Amino acid sequence: MMRKHFFLSAIASLAVFACAYAQSAAPTNDVRIDALMSRYTGNVAGASLIVVKDGKAVVRRGFGYANLEEHTKAGPETDYRLASVSKQFTAACILLLKQDGKLRLEDPVRKWLPELPASDGKITLRNLLTHTGGLIDYEDLIPADRTAQIDDNDVLRMIAAQNRLYFEPGSAHRYSNGGFVLLGLIVERASGTGLADFMKKRIFQPLGMEHTLMYEHGRGPEVANRAYGYTETKGKWTRTDQSVTSATRGDGGIYSSVDDLAKWDAALYTNKLLNAESRKLAFTPTEPIADPDVDFGFGWRLSGDTIWHSGESIGFNNVIIRWPKQHIAVIILTNRNEFQPYPLALTIGESFLDR
Repeated sequence: MMRKHFFLSAIASLAVFACAYAQSAAPTNDVRIDALMSRYTGNVAGASLIVVKDGKAVVRRGFGYANLEEHTKAGPETDYRLASVSKQFTAACILLLKQDGKLRLEDPVRKWLPELPASDGKITLRNLLTHTGGLIDYEDLIPADRTAQIDDNDVLRMIAAQNRLYFEPGSAHRYSNGGFVLLGLIVERASGTGLADFMKKRIFQPLGMEHTLMYEHGRGPEVANRAYGYTETKGKWTRTDQSVTSATRGDGGIYSSVDDLAKWDAALYTNKLLNAESRKLAFTPTEPIADPDVDFGFGWRLSGDTIWHSGESIGFNNVIIRWPKQHIAVIILTNRNEFQPYPLALTIGESFLDR
């Protein structure tokens, strides 16, 4: 769900475009957005975009198609698989349980998941939240010939069978999808409630995120207004919506829309869900950090004045970028493998900043 430095080449190419574009006659917002989002326009797998400034949507658009086979256009209400953008919600669940007095960030992970081996004895919940636990990547443990999807309990069993770590907990940083799968299981054990229900009752319903859910195939409601993932090969779009790892939850299982994520962005300025202490924890850089340009909070990346996270899985590429000092957010959700939208969202957002 993460490719290190995935956006560097895209930033360079987009910068060339943006520079040339800036030299042309000053366009209206609609024309400028149309130009920047042109790769998603037409009979192609699409995208949804929202730009929020001072609590109001100043851009709210859909491009291309959410479902190519049924010719369903993408719109602001279209629900996409968030992939790793889901992590900030899993982290918020842990912080809510901390506020409830149900757990502590310094709790050893084995307090909640005693199935884990002795090698994991020093890993804390804080380590999992900040990718500093040293867990072995579960993706590397999946048999090459496996075709059935794995679930969270499969991930727990695979990690529990590894009596080893990449490094001493807290001594280094390595992005870990498995850590957030385990956090999702810990939410269930600490709350006594299923992860999907906990998120619905404690986050989605209070914020009016009516079309957002932690998707559990065969166990819960289907996704309304669903976008399906696609891959383009030699000009032909093929549906590539699910993979072996698409059924795990805490690291990437939420479906949502840009409309609903704008409500989430608004809540992060208030005490409606997370109190001031929790929000400070979520948005504070944690050492050590492997990348000098990107710090990590709890389910968020921190770069300069921005708080952001991307999400990619087969058929989906997404990003949310927030400029909290200027009350601006840009959210782009897409249903295609090709092109990382981070540099595009950055370019769009910077055009709305007060200079």
